[in-house]
Amino acid sequence: MRKFLEIGGLVAAVVLIAFGVGAIAMSINGHNTVNSSLKAEQIVGTPDMTPSAIKAEAKQAGLPASIKLPTVAVAGKTINTGSRARAFATYMRIHALEATHGYTYAQMGRFAAKPGTPAPQLAKGGGTDNPQYALVDAKTKQPVSNGARDLWVTETALTTALNTSYMAEQLANFGIVVGIALLLSGIGFSVLTLGGALRRRPGSAEAKAPTPRTVATVS
Repeated sequence: MRKFLEIGGLVAAVVLIAFGVGAIAMSINGHNTVNSSLKAEQIVGTPDMTPSAIKAEAKQAGLPASIKLPTVAVAGKTINTGSRARAFATYMRIHALEATHGYTYAQMGRFAAKPGTPAPQLAKGGGTDNPQYALVDAKTKQPVSNGARDLWVTETALTTALNTSYMAEQLANFGIVVGIALLLSGIGFSVLTLGGALRRRPGSAEAKAPTPRTVATVS
């Protein structure tokens, strides 16, 4: 039984070491993929992407003080890591809010409202969802879309991609930590097994235990 446990311990050690090495290799590859993909986009932070500059812009644009502002500066920096991508995305959101006067996608109408549109037909953030009160394109004869709302859609798509890069980088970092933990666990198993942790040692309580004797009974 003890021999079986020793073999099982060695097998477990080999498996853990293999999984650890594999997890580390895959995570490093994922980390490098995120960085290279971001670098290929050639994104560079604009001069106003500092906490102090964006705070002044937001105040000038009349944005509410409750809006969470970025705290990491990326002005003039190449966006080539997940952390920088996340910071850049937060600045993009503020820029979008400045363009929409603080209103989000859900607060704006689908179409540009024509002059004289009744207040009940206007969205809180401008525009209207009723085609009857929308401006009509002279060429296409179709309602004109709300430009501010379209801008928000574009901003959301870009920031989602940037935030996904951040998430991917964090998952890669987590994978490296897990891989190291598996590797150390495998090494620990092998050391204990090869070191004879399961073998009976001379002088142990088990070794000193007296051999049970058969006592004859007299009938």
